[in-house]
Amino acid sequence: MKNYFGVFILAITFGIVAESKAQNFSGLDKSPADIAYYRTDRKAPPIAKVVYGRPQKKGRPVFGTLVPFDKVWRTGANEATEITFFKDVVFGDVEVAAGTYTLYSIPGVKEWTVILNKATDVWGAFDYKEANDVARTTVPVSSGKEDLEAFSITFEPGENGADLYLGWATTRIKVPIGLK
Repeated sequence: MKNYFGVFILAITFGIVAESKAQNFSGLDKSPADIAYYRTDRKAPPIAKVVYGRPQKKGRPVFGTLVPFDKVWRTGANEATEITFFKDVVFGDVEVAAGTYTLYSIPGVKEWTVILNKATDVWGAFDYKEANDVARTTVPVSSGKEDLEAFSITFEPGENGADLYLGWATTRIKVPIGLK
């Protein structure tokens, strides 16, 4: 009887230790993921969706320092930002088929180049290849009154479809997206 009790206690101990090790959840990401949708109204099917990481300023200067000027940026943090169009669109002056693309950008002081690239599910911009670009457009930089702590993306209705806004600190970028 004594032997069985020892084995029973040992089995319970191993079971508790194994169970406690089974749930190793990671902590909150320092640049949490977010999603921005564009719909014509709440009940309408989506026209576009952006999935991106939201880096934080944390008192640091952003563009020109944390995010260098004139270099390809993943347009967010962690995995490269992806945009899905549920309908064919016009991006810049290029007709783009419905589908999912990586959204890269090249920040500049006065203007940004915003890029759609067909390589998806990539981390950062380390493996960026210009040969995979589907469309590029150059847009001016503007300033907002609100100082955004976290990099943010949103959509608003635009002249011919939607305007995609990128913002961080006081920098604002508006990318028109035409609906076909």
